[in-house]
Amino acid sequence: MKSSNDPVASGFRLAISAGAASVLVAAVLVALKLWALAETGALSIAASLADSVLDLMMSLGAAAAIVYASRPADEDHAFGHTSAEDLVALAQALFILISAGVIAWAAILRLSADEPPVLAAEGRGLIVMCTSVVLTIALVWWQGRVARRTGSRVVAADRLHYLGDLLPSLGAIAALWVSSRYGIGSVDAVVALGASGVLAFGALRIGKGAWDALMDRAADPAIVDGIAAIARDWPGVRGFHDLKTRTAGSRVFVNLHIELDGDQSLREAHDIGAGLRRAILSAYPQADVIIHKDVHQG
Repeated sequence: MKSSNDPVASGFRLAISAGAASVLVAAVLVALKLWALAETGALSIAASLADSVLDLMMSLGAAAAIVYASRPADEDHAFGHTSAEDLVALAQALFILISAGVIAWAAILRLSADEPPVLAAEGRGLIVMCTSVVLTIALVWWQGRVARRTGSRVVAADRLHYLGDLLPSLGAIAALWVSSRYGIGSVDAVVALGASGVLAFGALRIGKGAWDALMDRAADPAIVDGIAAIARDWPGVRGFHDLKTRTAGSRVFVNLHIELDGDQSLREAHDIGAGLRRAILSAYPQADVIIHKDVHQG
């Protein structure tokens, strides 16, 4: 049983708190925007609602991934369980692409209609959307603190997604304000059309990242270069080769061959390899590192 002072356990609890907060906020926003959509009929709110539904799905997936990915490797999953994150992300990307297409089509129909759209209860919609922005900003602040303290890529990615969600919400606020002040309802469809483009772009980005991970794409070049720099300068390492990486969910798997003096003792060789592994893990906590020791030639 891990003690309460264990940094791994503490980081896990913090990550879970961020995941739970994300799910709670997303659920509240979905309920509020459903009500606001029924009251106003605004497509811009529909776009923001679709984004919040995606948020809820992503937040549930992120929370489940944090718990599931924390399970140790077993006989059937020698490299752990983090690929589940990528499978969930692909499903999320497909959902948001479909939602973006439906909203864009509805917006085009409204813009091409003979009669301009008429919105209702703009004031209630404004209250809901302003509440949405405040809750999102508070959540992003907490997620930022957790991501900095734990190094969790799942929490950091969820935070980036919520930061991107502020744009559709602010667009909906602008559309409702223009409609209530000047009676120009077509602005709502224009904002919805722009928001659908933002949603589609985000879905493609999420889907590509998940696909790359499932296809064992190498880690970010900056991470690979950082690991190479640590190995190159590590005391006792005469050289290294076959540095290979792949990603799975929030994890980065690293295989590295280091070249050591063949005349040193087994204990000395072990200490060099263990120290290098600790240094890589310290720089990249999301990594799973395997180091192979070879005899230096020349």
